[in-house]
Amino acid sequence: MISRLALRAVALGYLALLLVFPVAMVFRKAFEEGAGTAWRAVTNPAALHALWLTLLATAIAVVVNTLFGILCAIVLVRHRFPGRGLLNAILDLPLAISPVVVGLALYTLYGQGSPVGDWLLAHGIKIIFSVPGIVLATIFISLPFVVREVMPVLQEIGTEQEQAAATLGASPTQTFLLVTLPAIRQGVAYGVVLTTARAIGEFGAVSVVSGRISGLTETMTVYVQDRFQNFDLAGAYAASVVLALIAVATLLLTNAFKPEEER
Repeated sequence: MISRLALRAVALGYLALLLVFPVAMVFRKAFEEGAGTAWRAVTNPAALHALWLTLLATAIAVVVNTLFGILCAIVLVRHRFPGRGLLNAILDLPLAISPVVVGLALYTLYGQGSPVGDWLLAHGIKIIFSVPGIVLATIFISLPFVVREVMPVLQEIGTEQEQAAATLGASPTQTFLLVTLPAIRQGVAYGVVLTTARAIGEFGAVSVVSGRISGLTETMTVYVQDRFQNFDLAGAYAASVVLALIAVATLLLTNAFKPEEER
């Protein structure tokens, strides 16, 4: 009994020191100069634009990665083809590579001076130091979550129901919409929540490709660093609170989509 209580105390104390207290300090610092100061810090034009850009990049990344994730999961689970193992391994690349390296890679490929970047600029398409670059970096770093959540669900449900639907005359599209999609919806939803959380908190890759132009290419995480480096601590802490609240809401959604036995 005593050892069990001691184990719980160690675990809770560890979480409190590592997670709860630091986040609580951010909240305290954000409102140290009053709620009015914090409110003004997150409602000025630069902060609102940074929040809008963060939500825009996240929304696009979630839609793209959800569609890609479902398609890729079906291909990997339902089909056998040369290079399947390589594709399966490459999917985890965004989890293994530092986001800063991802940003540098995108800069090298799409930046001015590279063949691809120069060709795009010649056709009026600017990727680096503009919104498309931010969206591209956000899609890259949040790519694996939907596919990794859907694949085990597809393996678990098997192919019997899909084969039965095909036997009854259902087209591949009807089989997917009426049989497969309802069966994998929980995995898709959980993957979407994880993708959202990762995309909103992204900093490293976005900071490289965005150019960090206030009011134009600053996302919320970049805005926080900008305010901190300019000694606007109230602005940095208040913007951090906004990100923390979004993260908490995302975690609550994550928990809601978990199976009952895992909560």
